[in-house]
Amino acid sequence: MTTPRQLPTGRDRLPAGATEFLALLARLLRRPRRGDRRLPLLWLVHPDLMALLRRFLGQGQRRRVPHAVLDIAAQPAGTDVPTLLRDLYRQLSLEAFGVARLRFRHYPLADWLMHQSLSPAVDADDGRAALVRRLRDRRGPRGAADAVPTGGDAVSIVSQLVLWLVRHAVPGVVFRLAVSGRVPVVGRHYRWFMRQQYLAPRQSVTFLGFAERLTAGWRDGEQPDQVNKLLLHAFLEDLRQAYRRRPWRPSDWRRTAYPVLLLDHVSPGNLGHVLVRLLGDVRTETGRNDPLLVVAAGDVPPPELPGPHPLADADEAYQEWSEALPEVRRLRRAAAWLVVLRPDAAEAGPPPRGGLRPFSAPEPPWWSRRFLPAAVALTLLAAGGAWAGTRWGPGCHPSPTGGRIAVELAEGECVGYSDSAAQVFNDDPGQDALRTVQERIFAQNRAAEEVWERSHHRRPYLTLVYLGTLTGNRTRADEESYVSEREELEGMATAQYALLKESAGADGAALLRIVVANGGRQMRHADRAVAMLAELARDDPTVLGVVGLVESRASTARALRELNRIGLPVLAPTLSADRIDANSRLYLQVSAPNADQVEMVDEYARQVLKVDETHVYWTTGENSSLAEDLYVGTLLDGLKQRFGPRLTRLEEWRTGRRLTVECGFDGLLFYAGRWSEFDGFLRALRECGDDPPKHLVGDDSVNRYMANPGLRAAAPGNVPVTYVSKAALGTCAALRAAQDRRDEARSSFLTWIQAGDLLDPPRCRPDRPHPVGERVSLAYDASMMMVRALESLAARLHHAGPRQRWEPTSVNPVAVHAEVLRQNAGPGYPGVAGLIRYPPDSGEPVDKRLALLRVERVPDVATEAVEVYHCGTADRPQPASCAVVPAPGR
Repeated sequence: MTTPRQLPTGRDRLPAGATEFLALLARLLRRPRRGDRRLPLLWLVHPDLMALLRRFLGQGQRRRVPHAVLDIAAQPAGTDVPTLLRDLYRQLSLEAFGVARLRFRHYPLADWLMHQSLSPAVDADDGRAALVRRLRDRRGPRGAADAVPTGGDAVSIVSQLVLWLVRHAVPGVVFRLAVSGRVPVVGRHYRWFMRQQYLAPRQSVTFLGFAERLTAGWRDGEQPDQVNKLLLHAFLEDLRQAYRRRPWRPSDWRRTAYPVLLLDHVSPGNLGHVLVRLLGDVRTETGRNDPLLVVAAGDVPPPELPGPHPLADADEAYQEWSEALPEVRRLRRAAAWLVVLRPDAAEAGPPPRGGLRPFSAPEPPWWSRRFLPAAVALTLLAAGGAWAGTRWGPGCHPSPTGGRIAVELAEGECVGYSDSAAQVFNDDPGQDALRTVQERIFAQNRAAEEVWERSHHRRPYLTLVYLGTLTGNRTRADEESYVSEREELEGMATAQYALLKESAGADGAALLRIVVANGGRQMRHADRAVAMLAELARDDPTVLGVVGLVESRASTARALRELNRIGLPVLAPTLSADRIDANSRLYLQVSAPNADQVEMVDEYARQVLKVDETHVYWTTGENSSLAEDLYVGTLLDGLKQRFGPRLTRLEEWRTGRRLTVECGFDGLLFYAGRWSEFDGFLRALRECGDDPPKHLVGDDSVNRYMANPGLRAAAPGNVPVTYVSKAALGTCAALRAAQDRRDEARSSFLTWIQAGDLLDPPRCRPDRPHPVGERVSLAYDASMMMVRALESLAARLHHAGPRQRWEPTSVNPVAVHAEVLRQNAGPGYPGVAGLIRYPPDSGEPVDKRLALLRVERVPDVATEAVEVYHCGTADRPQPASCAVVPAPGR
């Protein structure tokens, strides 16, 4: 043992050239921002410099250089290279340098194996098994050797068995995979031992065989130098991995100073010299650099390089070594990594100004600071949350539970589509009926899929998309603002229900799945919804058409053009703007166009009311215009053209405008606006008292108001209202009359809507005569036309063999549209709301039934409207005509 030297104070005089050497040392310790430098083995022929170096490295502020000191003279007798490495490992593993501690995996495993003893007298298999157990225990203690569970109920047994497997079987399997070296992810450090070059690992075939050769007793036959090099190589490999820089791990860039090994009292032939030689040999033989800077100090230079450089020329000596290294490394010179320095013979120079400043590791880059990952994560989380907040929200987001769902927020509205109860559109108060019918459809979607699976895909299967206005209306908690949309969904749900009631053996009967899509208020976001539907149609060949669209607006026309571009037919139950079919060659509407409505109103005014003068008021809805509202625009054009000079007043009505000028008016007062303003229009006529206008007639949009009991209850009762209906043949009275005369189509429809497990509430029951709703039959007809067209195609295309499976790709949407036209070209389709026929060059039906319904008192919601006039055909093709409907009882 040697007595530790007293460390010099900050103002001690330094040996000549020490300042230049410390400057070189500081430069070598600083890790470049890019790449890494090769580090020499420095040998100082001046043992008294070691105390200076220890103070230079060990007294830095905050971030010290990772370093270890091995005093060779202080080592006890019998110390060998593995013992030195164990001490070096202990010192560098400490978390004492202001940075995360260095972690070692390869060296501790190699050192641990050298401490294991396997008796050569024991059977080889038993020795291998013992080593395996110890290796597994080293990875982590095993659980107690409890038995496989055998008692308890089934759930208890299964849970105990799973727990037993996790605790016992799984770790053993993972360990075997790790030591095999065959799985890329696990066991990388085991695989490294089989790929390094010392002790010829390939002769052992497996890591376990190689590990046995390192244990006490078995390694006696190995060359000690090779064993020492393996240990040193494993140690340096751990340092290499600790100093890797990976872009995805900012913490790797916090190591800004190389670790240092200080070897004191090194002399030729002693243990320190052996370690220096082994370090040079490993670097040369493996061809790999490492981040360890070694500084050895002794009284004499090494025999490999007896001619030292002056300490004052340390920088020049390093540059000379750096330039010569590639060549001497290739020649495998023993002194390839050595740089030997000796102080000048001159006396010590003056102390440095300000004293000796200890070296501190440079500050890491700002982006590698410890706060950065958390800051980046929080920033990304906040940005992601902000982005998700603009795209999704409560009640409007993708579902992790499955189903076809694609939604996003657009100006506060949830736009997109869904076929699952995981996404139901509109959570506004008072809209329970709208949500209920969506949930019914989604439940029937699951039922349809189950029936299709049980039929082994023999039944034709199609998907129709309902695209409507399901959000955005201003509403009260007791007001239903989406009557039309709810009724159209009910019509589609009725068609779906009817198909589910078909016999299980009816392989030719189709099954219907419905996707509900929202285009936003006034269809303003229909373009975004259609873009999502385009992706759905590309992915799902069962998607064959779109039903709905609700309102004839410019946004609807744009959606029609886009749907035409992607090849999806549209069947619109209620759209009626003139020439709207020009936007899509795949468009068909179920209702009569505005031109037919204007003609009927004109005939009613002349033949029934026998009036000449007409006043017209129009509205377009909130935040809309006449150019945007195609329904109102074309309706006004038709009125002006048809009535001509008889139209003496044509004005826009706005909320708050008084209508006392119309009190007592005995001509035709026609409301040609949107339903949303009709309530205010009626309230403005309240001022007329007992002298209201004699003949108030509303367009077909008014039926949406008439279907809203909450609004009607507060309406004035002094003004009788007559309004246009597109589905007078689908009222309860008309359906009962059709059932009495054995009209199969309408009788079946009546049966479905009376069922207790479909609509809420059921319709047209004798004990609860809840009205059907204007648009239920229209949407039912639109859906069934598509279904019957598919069934017809299926009968011709794939049902030559009655048990053949249905392939959705055997038809496409355009073919189904063509089949609808073919079926409706002759006698037409017998719809519940009237006969549907199309001319060859138009999507508007010919002579479709229209009617005028009348209510004497608007607040009397319990009294059903009475049909007073109609035009168009009901069941059979015949010349179009209009007729007055006799009052009941006449």
